[in-house]
Amino acid sequence: MSSSRILGVGIIGAGEVFQVCHGPCLFLLSHQYKIESICDISQTQLNHSATKFHIPHKTSEPQEVIDHPKVDVVFILTSDDSHEALAIASLKANKHVFVEKPMTLSIPSAERILAAQNDSKAKAFVGYMRRYAPSYVNAFKREIAAIPKILYARVRDFSGPNAQFVNQSGTFQVKGTDFPPGANEERNQRFESLFKEAFPGQEITDEKRRLCRFLGSLGSHDLSLMRETLGFPEAVLGASANDPFYSAILSFRNSDGSPYSVTYESGIDSVPSFDAHIAVYGSTKRVSIKYDSPYVKGLPITVEVEELNEHGEIQRRSVLSSYEDCYTAEFQELYESLVNGKPIKTTVEDASQDLKLFDMIYRKLGN
Repeated sequence: MSSSRILGVGIIGAGEVFQVCHGPCLFLLSHQYKIESICDISQTQLNHSATKFHIPHKTSEPQEVIDHPKVDVVFILTSDDSHEALAIASLKANKHVFVEKPMTLSIPSAERILAAQNDSKAKAFVGYMRRYAPSYVNAFKREIAAIPKILYARVRDFSGPNAQFVNQSGTFQVKGTDFPPGANEERNQRFESLFKEAFPGQEITDEKRRLCRFLGSLGSHDLSLMRETLGFPEAVLGASANDPFYSAILSFRNSDGSPYSVTYESGIDSVPSFDAHIAVYGSTKRVSIKYDSPYVKGLPITVEVEELNEHGEIQRRSVLSSYEDCYTAEFQELYESLVNGKPIKTTVEDASQDLKLFDMIYRKLGN
């Protein structure tokens, strides 16, 4: 069912990801969205974004965005430490929420967000954009459905230096450093509270801090995609944390009960090559989906298939469902959910599963 309704958007967080990804996509989806208000603690980022995207109201106070009468949905694009408080405040005001992944960093924090949603008339949508890529939803899922028994799978994300992709994206972003006095200290305190919940009763070391932040940032992309593709793992068999690279071996089962393992490997180096994929191996067919940097709009996301044909020959196919980028596809799904009632895939409950998986990895590393 089509609709002519335009959703009013409030933005909290006018940093790099908004300027490069969310802002341009929302601007081009002007038949569905209009940004009515924007907030940031950096006046440099705030003024730049408000001018560039023709946003009529700007403020350094998040509650002003939430309370704005023309705002239907609040986009929370801030640092991970503030997601919970902003999501709860928005839901209490009965404003819909789009919160970027990670939704939060601890299970108790996720439970508080869920409780707020349950008491609200509004909905929350978590921004796992890779799960909305047309090539993932269409070609990749279709191809792996034809594998009767999975023998092995690999989840990889070596993302390279974001700055190099951003600086070549043609979006001309501005990064402010004019933060209010005490802002960094307050941010660190919020992170420490989340770390204490993520590692209850444990000493919070720098290694734990880095691991938690890594899994929340880059890791949540891949592990969330893995969950939708393969389900939730039975166990974490092994894990390694050698910052800035992390890996794990996880166990799964096919529908017939037969086991298989999945390797997760991820890290950030200085090589400007974005190597992110999921590969699934069957006895006569291999299927992978390969992602490129989301900071350059429209880069193709392709599905690669290798299989034996009916003649016993190796056959290779490359499938591209659409050049439409993940964010644009995701925001159209968000619109369908908020306006036309389509069920949300990336819910608060779904995002909470990432945190349970993180905890399994923490426990394995602690053994």
